[in-house]
Amino acid sequence: MSVRAAEDLASGDHACAVPVSDEQLWELTARFLSGGLRRNEKVVYFDDGTSERVLDRLTEDRMPVAATLRSGQLQVVPADVTRGAFRSPVADVRALLHSYVDGSVAQGWSGFRMTGQMSYGADAPAGIPMTAYDAALDDVVRERRLAALCLYDHGHYTQEQIERMRAAHREELTAPAAYDDGLLRITQTGVTAVRLAGEADHSNRPVIHKLITDTLDRALRSADAPTDIELNLASLRFIDVAGAVALVHAAEEFPSSHRLVLGDVRPGVQRVLDRCGAPFATQLLVREARQPPVRLPESADGPHGPRERRVAGAEPEAVGNGSRPEQDAPDDTEKTDASDASDAVDEDPRREPATEGAAG
Repeated sequence: MSVRAAEDLASGDHACAVPVSDEQLWELTARFLSGGLRRNEKVVYFDDGTSERVLDRLTEDRMPVAATLRSGQLQVVPADVTRGAFRSPVADVRALLHSYVDGSVAQGWSGFRMTGQMSYGADAPAGIPMTAYDAALDDVVRERRLAALCLYDHGHYTQEQIERMRAAHREELTAPAAYDDGLLRITQTGVTAVRLAGEADHSNRPVIHKLITDTLDRALRSADAPTDIELNLASLRFIDVAGAVALVHAAEEFPSSHRLVLGDVRPGVQRVLDRCGAPFATQLLVREARQPPVRLPESADGPHGPRERRVAGAEPEAVGNGSRPEQDAPDDTEKTDASDASDAVDEDPRREPATEGAAG
């Protein structure tokens, strides 16, 4: 089996992925979907209760989610339809897949790709093993030149099921990380730039500190390296008070020639940073994230696109280990996490707002 990156998949590819954490699962899914959106392909996500988190990650990646949902380029198939497929004969599922591809051709898209959370089929509700459905999907991939990504995470599949499905695929996707403990995932995005996704607390605080000091050391030793050490926090949903204080203290130790830049900071994380002295750290720059609300899709009559259901003005429910609420919750929830910090600072003249709805 060959190993590839999600963004490299193209028409005619049928790969699997075995994420080691929820954050890697969302990262792989978003990379695969955004790759199709950029290629002007029809992109379909088969939902089984996870679509809100996927749409959230795409928004964090600066993809124009609302626009692609309205145009029908991005379609979320409701959970009842996804689960119903695994209660149907294989021939019916094959016909359904053909109808989705036919719909994308009729709409004029340059190609078709699909993925989703389909763990409902792991228990074979119709007495048909997942390998039979996967074989039918592989036939359609070969015949119609679509791209398909099958996701098998340890939270929904046993190791035996994962190995069985791995053996049924020709390719497996990978997404290397500098660090992933199941709670926090850190990926290198540039010479002096990294992305933090998940939750930062006492368990991974030393890793973040070492990351910053090592990156700064490399930058100081290189004449060509950027002077900004950038941490993208678009997908960081929680930070404890001690972690926020550690970021502020790390910035205070920077030489005047370099800065610690925190980008796309979510409002809840921003509030904790403010209470921990971020506005007063001269070598710290905070760029606030501004994310437009996303319209979630309603079930469609067929493969021809979604109907608008409602505006998701609030944050989705927490997905993952459920250890704590997200910090974009109402203030009374967030204040519990920051109760030991100093009073909030209402305005920071050095804070740079991010642009709204910018495409990546």
